[in-house]
Amino acid sequence: MTKKIILSANTDWFLYNFRFTLAKFLRDQGYRVVLISPPGKYTSYFKEQGFPWLRWDVGRQSIQPWREMGSLIQLAKIYRQEKPDLVHHHTIKPVIYGSMVARMAGINNVVNSITGRGYVFLGKDTKAHSLKRIISPLYRFALNNSNYAVIFENSIDQQYFIENDFVPAKRTWLIGGVGVDVKKFTLTPEPEGIPVILFSGRMLWDKGVGVLVQAARLLHKKTEVRVVLAGEPDSGNPASIAKEQLETWENEGVVEWWGWQADMSKVYAQCHIVTLPTMYGEGIPTVLLEAAATGRPTVATDIPGCRAITIDGETGFIVPENNPHELAGALLKLISDPVLRKDMGAKAHQLVLEKFTTERVNEETLNVYRTVLGESS
Repeated sequence: MTKKIILSANTDWFLYNFRFTLAKFLRDQGYRVVLISPPGKYTSYFKEQGFPWLRWDVGRQSIQPWREMGSLIQLAKIYRQEKPDLVHHHTIKPVIYGSMVARMAGINNVVNSITGRGYVFLGKDTKAHSLKRIISPLYRFALNNSNYAVIFENSIDQQYFIENDFVPAKRTWLIGGVGVDVKKFTLTPEPEGIPVILFSGRMLWDKGVGVLVQAARLLHKKTEVRVVLAGEPDSGNPASIAKEQLETWENEGVVEWWGWQADMSKVYAQCHIVTLPTMYGEGIPTVLLEAAATGRPTVATDIPGCRAITIDGETGFIVPENNPHELAGALLKLISDPVLRKDMGAKAHQLVLEKFTTERVNEETLNVYRTVLGESS
């Protein structure tokens, strides 16, 4: 009998960008895959590709008790109706809510992915500390089950969860991100013309977009350069940058705002350097993996997930967070030295081939499933 696996996240965007290759891989392996998320522009695409999609109305930022209870009840109904053999949760609320609901619904095979500690555990303001006091005991309750598996993208986050008794060490696995499709993101030569620095991702202050804009102002005083922002604001995130602010920066000539891009492989082919000056914890950022796969050197901040792919002095440069002067200095080194860019880009590409392909990540994820399901690998 074909086993059913549910993949859930707090947005259809997350499933499309980070887990759709896994969904297709699992289907090819003979599993039936069901996708669960709030509705969005990708849900029709899931159906077109032959994947059942079910609506789950879970708010990313809401904390009103009646709404949260409604989300729990809705998910419980889905799990009882679908009767999956295994569920795999992504992002904080699906991990916590899904794990609790699975237990109540009698679903024993659960995999949770922790893609970074994020604002709740790394933020320094009062709200972050308050949320941490709420989230910590919920994690301990949700994750501490003898047959639940928890996947981490870097060893720092893994150790943090173990040391804080969120999850037993024997139930944890380390898998390097969601991988990158090296058939789609291929090694490409640099374009001719003025060097282009690319930031790709959600337009969030937390991602360091404001820091990059400050660095861009410094760079424009020293050299010819184009700084491109590819992505959209995220209305569901309190750190979202207003569209009007992005347009103001573009009108000033500091950056170019390209908005959302459907084919990122073509975008990487138009740039020389990729940067991610994020200020909060990441798993292993997909943008850095994709950039490395295309042979682009990267400049990123000194946090665990970034350090896994941006190896300082080899595949790019690591800089302190929230420091536009250091960021500008590292970017200027790469702008000024095409030979260095080519060398670092080649090493980055090789690193992806050795450690971070989707084939490798999907196989490792399937091995976790098989362990949880009690199947032989």
